[in-house]
Parts: sequence; C-alpha cells; structure tokens
Amino acid sequence: MELRHLRYFVAVAEELHFTRAAQRLGIGQPPLSQQIQQLETELGAPLFKRLPRGVALTEAGMAFFFDAKAVLAQVERATRNVQRIARGDQGAITIGMINSAPFHPRVQLILREFREQYRSVQLSLTEASTPELAKAVLAGTIDAAFVRPLISDDPGLIVETLFDEDLLIALPANHPLGQQKTLSVESLAREPFVMFSREVGSGLYDEIIAACRRGGFSPRIEQQASQVTSIVNLVAAGLGVSMVPASMRQINSDGVIYRRIDDPAPKARMSLVYRENYQSASLSHLLALARQRSQAP
Repeated sequence: MELRHLRYFVAVAEELHFTRAAQRLGIGQPPLSQQIQQLETELGAPLFKRLPRGVALTEAGMAFFFDAKAVLAQVERATRNVQRIARGDQGAITIGMINSAPFHPRVQLILREFREQYRSVQLSLTEASTPELAKAVLAGTIDAAFVRPLISDDPGLIVETLFDEDLLIALPANHPLGQQKTLSVESLAREPFVMFSREVGSGLYDEIIAACRRGGFSPRIEQQASQVTSIVNLVAAGLGVSMVPASMRQINSDGVIYRRIDDPAPKARMSLVYRENYQSASLSHLLALARQRSQAP
C-alpha cells in the first residue's frame, strides 16, 4: 500500500463519484478505478458499493476513510515540520555563553531578536568557561557559544570575532584612585590584582597582562576567581583592583566603582565559536543575526 492509494481512496470517498474524483486528482477514470480495485484486493474487503450514479462507502470503507484521513494528515504535518526545520523556522538550538556575555547589550539584542523572529525554534542557553564551551561545541552537545578568544584554535572549530569593547578599571568604592574620572594603567602598578586564571579566559587574561607590561609593570595577582562577576564581587570586598569589560558596569554593586582607562584602552573581544561544516539552518540564522548586529554602530 502506498500513500497515493490513500489519496485516491479519500478523493473517491469525498466525491462519491469516480469521474469527479479523477478530475480532482488529474488522472483518468480507468487508472483510478484500477488503483481502488488493487487497494480493495490488498485489504481483502470492498470499500465502495457501486451505484447507478456514483458510489457509496461500505461499512469497512467508512472505517478505513477515517483512518486514511488521519494518516494523510499526519504525513502532511510531518512534511511541514521537516520543511520548517530545513528552513530553520522550527527545531532546537543550544547556545553557550561565558559568564560576562549576557551583560553586553549586543548579545542581549542578538538573543532577543532571534527569539522574536524564530518563535518555533526552541532556544536553550548554558553557561560555562571559554575552554569548556569550546569542548562542548566540538563534541556537538551545544551548537555555538559566545566566548572570549581561545588559547589555541582547535581543528574543526570556527572562531568568529563579533566585536571589541573597552576594558574598565574596577576599584573598591572607597579607593583613593576613585577620585579621578579616568586612570592610566600605570597608576595600578602597586595595587593588588583580582584576576581569573589564564586557563579560564586566555584572550582577556593576555590582554590585561600585556596592558600592564606596556605600563611598565607586571600585575601582582593576589586573588583569583573563576568568573568575571566573581571578580567584581571580590573587588567590592576590597581585595584588590581589576580590569573588566565595560559591559560589567551593569553590575550595580555598592562596593565597586568603574573608571575609564586613558587611551589607548585595552580591549575585550567577544567571539562566536561553532563547528566547521555544521548543518543547522537555525544556527545559520543565528550567525547571520549576530554578524548583522555586531557590525551596527
């Protein structure tokens, strides 16, 4: 039994007339009659009573009519679902983020617009460090991730730069340097630093160390944290100073203040990492949206 047999049968059952059903299907009446006879032979029961003018459904034909309609409706739904998934209008996508990514307005905008434009795509978010996210993308457990630059590019991964943002100096609220509106990196030479390890975020770590060395010193790192938000909290507790992405100003802690760095200010880069030769149409939509919004002024 093939789907065309079901379609032919349903057309005859709805028209109750072979000639009208054949016209509706765009085939000749004799081939349609032959197909229905083959179906009846396969099922082992007559589906129609032949009348002088048209046909009527038998009791078996009536029962088969409802089942055939249900099968064809399910096939149609499955076809639409496949087509929507192939277009990226339906399905599921999992996006990873480093701890600081959700604070940046552009990342917020990308995710919000993706949700608004592709409401039938199930969007799941997960948070981890850059190395953990890169491994998850490579393993296929997540589709893409917003990360800082990696220590090294792994084969099979694409790391695409989205945008750079200035770093700010984070100070305890009562710190004497807070009286100035802008600060030089050199002014931090004697201060204890709160940082994260290079393994957690090599790109940002290296940028901060390089900025300090250009300022003529190596930072004295006295406290380490696993996340940027934790760094802000440790600075607020008076355990040291740090440099954090400008978007972290959204963390409104009474114990921390932020100051701009004299030009040239070091930068924090945000990238999107995804698998080479990916096949997700939904991911294609996300990448296109991320590129578009990242290039906006």
